[in-house]
Amino acid sequence: MLNLVLFGPPGAGKGTQAAFLAKAYQLVHLSTGDILRKEIASGSAIGQMAKDIISKGELVPDSMVINLIQDKLDKNPSVNGFLFDGFPRTVPQAEALDNLLVHYGRNVSAMLSLEVGKEELIARLIKRGVTSGRSDDSNRSVIENRIEVYNQKTAPLINYYRNAGKYESINGEGSLEEITKRLKTCIDQIPQNRKSR
Repeated sequence: MLNLVLFGPPGAGKGTQAAFLAKAYQLVHLSTGDILRKEIASGSAIGQMAKDIISKGELVPDSMVINLIQDKLDKNPSVNGFLFDGFPRTVPQAEALDNLLVHYGRNVSAMLSLEVGKEELIARLIKRGVTSGRSDDSNRSVIENRIEVYNQKTAPLINYYRNAGKYESINGEGSLEEITKRLKTCIDQIPQNRKSR
């Protein structure tokens, strides 16, 4: 059983790496960003609320994200494990995830933190905004606000997982192949007792 939290600021490459890792380790990839974008595209009430919040560079409320994640856990009871991408983003979300996983007889095996410098992040996001058409990636001031929100609200998660002995720092700069190799090396070295539940 392998349950991984893929962590890092906007533009760190979480989505790209998550797709590789989910396939390599046969994990269900749970991206809160993808889930929320589907809700927004569908025009649902949750999607409209999320759209208004995201357009300002803010984080959606914990309760909304946790309910979406629980729905996905309920629908995948017998899988090899989960790869959480974009969740948790706050310590209360991490605590809620731990509580959810206990309910399913699981735990977090490791938090893999992709470390990338600010200017590299901005350059990546602006480039992504051009190629993907995502409006939240095309405005430098919104991008800088997202990075600031990350630093204020999500960086404390590092201490949460470090204190639990599950924090793994990964250099998130370089080629896609180099970063994937670093992540896989780290995952393969996770002690068995952290994978057992």
